[in-house]
Amino acid sequence: MARRGDARFVAGADRPDRIPPATAPEVAFAGRSNVGKSSLLNRLVGRRSLARVGKTPGRTQQINFFALGEQLTLVDLPGYGFAKVPLPVKETWRRLIEAYLEGREALGGVVVLVDARRGVSDEDRELIDYLATLEVPCCVAATKIDKLKRSQRAIQLRKLAEELPVHRVVACSATSGEGVAELWQAIDSMVAV
Repeated sequence: MARRGDARFVAGADRPDRIPPATAPEVAFAGRSNVGKSSLLNRLVGRRSLARVGKTPGRTQQINFFALGEQLTLVDLPGYGFAKVPLPVKETWRRLIEAYLEGREALGGVVVLVDARRGVSDEDRELIDYLATLEVPCCVAATKIDKLKRSQRAIQLRKLAEELPVHRVVACSATSGEGVAELWQAIDSMVAV
């Protein structure tokens, strides 16, 4: 599987009619606005600035498609939660995300990012339940694990496993690279034919 170097931005879609045709299996990344989706995507492909990272939550305001050779496309969905944008903009994002998730045949699964320090939010649960109704596989990436002490990590990961018993939970860090190999295994299993 091509993972480094050949990762490239393909397109950004701010409306459902601008979503590009699929050229490879896709795995989408979803989570709260400040959970570190873009940073984790950059770490996964070994590039510092493939996906734009900002200090302000809500930087990703469209669906962004990143091709990894011809074998896989990673999809960065707009975040939910903390973004300081007007409600009509949030509603536009919601409709865009739903159009993508409900109508994309190439979608192999979704990585739902949850801040390991904060646990699962109501919005995270809603998304996970929604994916289940659509029969879209998902795994949970517990991000920012490097910001917790070892003793706290075990407690938080146990809580996540209890709250999400049927989902694979991968502890990871965009900063240290911890869990990246395991996350790739989860991604590979979602797109395996």
